Amino acid sequence: MPAGPAFAERSAQKGRDDLCPAAPDHSATLDRLIRDVQRASSEADARRISNQMWAFWAQAPDARAQAILDRGMTRRAAFDFLGALADFDLLIAYCPDYAEGYNQRAFVHYLRQDYATALPDLDRAIALSPRHVAALSGRALSLFGLQRISEARAALGAALILNPWLPERSLAIPGGALSQEPVQPAPPSGEDL
Repeated sequence: MPAGPAFAERSAQKGRDDLCPAAPDHSATLDRLIRDVQRASSEADARRISNQMWAFWAQAPDARAQAILDRGMTRRAAFDFLGALADFDLLIAYCPDYAEGYNQRAFVHYLRQDYATALPDLDRAIALSPRHVAALSGRALSLFGLQRISEARAALGAALILNPWLPERSLAIPGGALSQEPVQPAPPSGEDL
């Protein structure tokens, strides 16, 4: 087979076909949604806004990546954790710069209570998408699972700055597992005297 320019061009094109395109840039929209959720007046409004954020995070770079992501999420929801991990491994190999692949793989590890394995994926997701609230809260929960309380508290604090309505916020209230303030005992009632 000749090694001329046509062969080189076909080889180069084949290599490009195997490359994942860049993930869509939704940073301006996500910034607006974060501002909106910070100002939300109710849990229902905050949940609606959070769902909009998820729609952007779960928008894969192309149809192939979307199919892999969707299949992995379906497998995870069906508790087929090994199948989901295989899909997320494939997604990360194909799209190494797409944060949601790492976040979803970390979520499977978290569900399997393999918190230490979840952390590097969460760190990578956050490096790729620093305002990924779900990855930040997942990092807090994984650190909490490892009993790294001060780190978990800081990670949850960072997530709550972006979205004060996260369900995990209950961990940070006084008396919560990640609260810095202990529960104050109730004053004795007349019956206790």
